[in-house]
Amino acid sequence: MRTRSAGRQGDRLFRGSATLAGTLILVTLAGVAAFLVYEALPAFVPEPGRAGTGLGLASYVWPLLYGTLVSSAIALLVGAPLGVGIALFISHFAPRRLSTVLGYVVDLLAAVPSIVYGLWGVTTFAPALVPVYAWLERHAGFVPLFAGPTSPTGRTILTAGLVLAVMILPVVTAITRDIFLQTPRLHEEAALALGATRWEMITYAVLPYARSGIVSASMLGLGRALGETMAVALLLSASGGVTLNLISTANPGTIAANIALQFPESTGIDTNVLVATGLVLFVVTFAVNLAARAIVNRRAEFSGAN
Repeated sequence: MRTRSAGRQGDRLFRGSATLAGTLILVTLAGVAAFLVYEALPAFVPEPGRAGTGLGLASYVWPLLYGTLVSSAIALLVGAPLGVGIALFISHFAPRRLSTVLGYVVDLLAAVPSIVYGLWGVTTFAPALVPVYAWLERHAGFVPLFAGPTSPTGRTILTAGLVLAVMILPVVTAITRDIFLQTPRLHEEAALALGATRWEMITYAVLPYARSGIVSASMLGLGRALGETMAVALLLSASGGVTLNLISTANPGTIAANIALQFPESTGIDTNVLVATGLVLFVVTFAVNLAARAIVNRRAEFSGAN
């Protein structure tokens, strides 16, 4: 009886602590949202005679939002497929010793500070891309994305997106690798026993099982790309405006980098405007996570796990 009573007390304690932790997350999220709305409100409804509202605020936020979405989209389009491919190689193709070493390297890359990626991008990666951008301008200049003139420093929105792709690569790789390793062995062996090749086994057994996990990992990487600050602030030579050209000297900024650069010198309504841009980024990130959750839930019933 004493053992049973102690077990029930432990269950109640665990249930209470778990409920408290979940509630704390909701309270924290609501507190952040309330703070952003309260501080951003003067930017939407300023005092008479002050600028920064209406079309003025929209014209200020839109280029930053555009640059944020473009750089994050580039990072997702490059980093997510590459991360999934690396995870697949580590989990199903590489020898055991090599896969172990690669797993450690991926985990270490996830721990590298963002400012280190930014310094690498400024000093090494961006100059190395200048000849590539010049080649793209000569041979693909008819495409608006590569119309030029080419930036002589290589510090463009495309470079920022590629650096962000490198930054989200460890996140996507680590999560998808763990999901691939959780694929039921019985599913894989059954596919091979039916005469499937290794790639067919991966196509019909592994990837369907991991589909929702791949989406979740990609959205987590996208969330990091959307909120990245220091690497983009160091790397991107922002001049404002909206342009389709990815390799020219005219580049849109990003919301997070603009806040980091402008906030120390901002006072009054300028601070409220920066907080308003942070509110926009908060809403976009929240919408992305909700969309990812909806996709995962919608595809769960079609997962190979069932």
